[in-house]
Amino acid sequence: MKKILTLTLLSLFFNANAQMEKKMIVPPYLQKGDTVAIVATARKHLNDDLKNIQEFLENWGLKTVIGSSIGLDNKQLAGTDEERAKDFQTQMDNPNVKAIWCVRGGYGTVRMVDLLDFSKFKQNPKWIIGFSDVTVLHSHLNNLGFQSIHGMMPVNIPRATPEAKESLRKALFGKSLSYIIPYDAMNKTGVARGELVGGNLSIIYSLFGSESAIDCTDKILFLEDLDEYLYHIDRMMMNLKRNGCLESLKGIVIGSMTKMNDNDIPWGKNALEIIQEVTKKYNIPMVFNFPAGHIPDNRALIFGRQVLLEVTESGTILKFE
Repeated sequence: MKKILTLTLLSLFFNANAQMEKKMIVPPYLQKGDTVAIVATARKHLNDDLKNIQEFLENWGLKTVIGSSIGLDNKQLAGTDEERAKDFQTQMDNPNVKAIWCVRGGYGTVRMVDLLDFSKFKQNPKWIIGFSDVTVLHSHLNNLGFQSIHGMMPVNIPRATPEAKESLRKALFGKSLSYIIPYDAMNKTGVARGELVGGNLSIIYSLFGSESAIDCTDKILFLEDLDEYLYHIDRMMMNLKRNGCLESLKGIVIGSMTKMNDNDIPWGKNALEIIQEVTKKYNIPMVFNFPAGHIPDNRALIFGRQVLLEVTESGTILKFE
């Protein structure tokens, strides 16, 4: 009887997990001839390289629509919050647009996300692409039950590696996506399977307490950041810890921590060492220096997708299932 009960509970557990996985909606993959909209949700972007963006997408057989937010100039921002939101809304509601590619990050997406109406998007989902400040949209969409792509943006095209570009193409066109990277001495070995979430650490930290706050439960968390003071990294990681996020994870993937800053009196650890110290008590696989973030080799990651993370002393495998 005890054995039957155990098997029944296991069956219910795996069925529940399967149902949870099905809730994450996959937007239709792109096909040649589809249209991609280029928008600015944060920092302004002038029209100086639009031809290069269009040529880049044309090489993949895709058409380009330049959003009305491109070229707007409101101090640091690409127009007012209302103008950026209106452009993004237009592209979400346009059935001919199959993906929305945020041109760059900076700051400002959080100022316009609450002005958006996702009603039509839910009926006609499409891929939202970007990283850094676009983490606001990734986290918001994840809570709504939709997958999205963390990857290079149009402003990165000139310096992006061939691997970064090809990984984005594979993600958009529904090709098999997996990564094998060398062993790092900071890694913690182990195997985990779960839904990949995350993005920019500073943005994730800033979203706690809002409806866009990240859900870490049973997830594999990806983190990266740029141009932060080292004690800020410590403060943000402590916030994740005290929020219960770290304790509920199945695995952690740390991307680039680029151009970190220190005070006149040194903090005493670099960004990766800070993260390692805060997370050392958790018995989950961890991989450091994953090729994603504010670096030329910014490999595409599909947030909301189930992944297999296998960290061994011979290397790391991250496979999207």
